[in-house]
Amino acid sequence: MNSMDLAMAATDAGGDHDGEVTLDPKVQESIGRSLRAHYDDIVNAPVPDKFLVLLAQLEATERRAAGASTDEHN
Repeated sequence: MNSMDLAMAATDAGGDHDGEVTLDPKVQESIGRSLRAHYDDIVNAPVPDKFLVLLAQLEATERRAAGASTDEHN
């Protein structure tokens, strides 16, 4: 049994009749800290060059399409 199983088993022993499993608050805090750290790493990671090139191509295509639609209306 790992620590997660032990935490869940400890809370199940309390007679929770709803069928819901409640985690120990310390386990919840640990999971929350870990998720926040992973999220921060992803948010702060640089955008890969390949994506930047694709975004630039998309923007250029949108500008050309907007210019073409403006020309059609004149």
